[in-house]
Amino acid sequence: MGNQEKDALAEQLATSLNKKFKDYKVAYFLDGSEDTPTDLTEWISTGSSMLDLCISNRPDGGIPVGRITEITGLEASGKSLIAAQILANTQKMGGLAVYIDTENAINEEFLQALGIDTAKLLYVQLETVEDIFEVMENIILTVREGEKNRLVTIAVDSVAAATTKVEQSADYSKDGWATSKAIVLSKAMRKITQMIGRQRIALVFTNQLRQKMGVMFGDPWTTSGGKAIAFHSSCRLRLKAAGQIKAAVNGQAQTVGIKTKAQVVKNRMGPPLRQAEFDIYFDSGIDDFGGWLQVMKAYKLIKQGGSWYTYTKLDGTDWKCTSKTWKDKLAEDEELRKEIYDLICKTLIMDYKTEDLGIDDVEHSDEPVPEG
Repeated sequence: MGNQEKDALAEQLATSLNKKFKDYKVAYFLDGSEDTPTDLTEWISTGSSMLDLCISNRPDGGIPVGRITEITGLEASGKSLIAAQILANTQKMGGLAVYIDTENAINEEFLQALGIDTAKLLYVQLETVEDIFEVMENIILTVREGEKNRLVTIAVDSVAAATTKVEQSADYSKDGWATSKAIVLSKAMRKITQMIGRQRIALVFTNQLRQKMGVMFGDPWTTSGGKAIAFHSSCRLRLKAAGQIKAAVNGQAQTVGIKTKAQVVKNRMGPPLRQAEFDIYFDSGIDDFGGWLQVMKAYKLIKQGGSWYTYTKLDGTDWKCTSKTWKDKLAEDEELRKEIYDLICKTLIMDYKTEDLGIDDVEHSDEPVPEG
């Protein structure tokens, strides 16, 4: 692919442009002959394999490095947990995890339960949007000058809780303070997006959904701080708590977790508007293997008879388990785990051509498209 003949004028212009911008390269050819900023070669897992597949449309994917991800949702839908899970997986990859907290609501035990090494976590507590971006710029420049090949994930939790310096000093009876966050974010996001594009840095923002007043048609939800983060994000997730998980604790039925639906409302790495479902337990985080079982059931890849599940392996033998033994038996059998994961990937990864779809193969829906 890289041996294709290039346009002579384009080559001349590329050489000229790259000489003009001496500090870094700006002009590329997207023919595979060189590494370019458009290449997505590194991903960080969200903690849910099924959500990773929905985002990246590839095995062993997740959120993209060098890009911005926004996690939105109502309160108690799992936003902070997924952001923390991404930080934990960053550390497992040998990277630096940075947690910028504006909510003053996180605790060390919660982070440790999700697998974060708190001794290696850089925790920063800030109040204003201006301070958040000043700190992020400082981190990015420090990494660029020192360990430019180091993987870094910066999670901001949350945009909704951050104020601006105008808000902190303004008289609420005067104009201007209500739009100050959107103005600051609009300016800051333009700059920060360019800064991370050439480095192994992932930015993750959590943001709260707000209901629009008086909306009768279309998407009734919006997020705090205007549209800047939504515009600059390569991936936007919308989380929804779909139910409670109850279990007997000390003889009493207690809520021990929540069932969560995550929709990829904006996606520049794969098809958007895909949805994953998984369980979140308060003491341990995402039940990843439980999400596998839900997919297996939904696509009839496993048979259910009463409380027993039967999976027919590639060698023709049957493997049996219950919902209680599914996770443990899968964890201890690496070969079977790989076989099932490959089957799920083959089922969920979207690979189609529009010209192969006939008019009777598609259906139209009046369901509003979430704002990406």
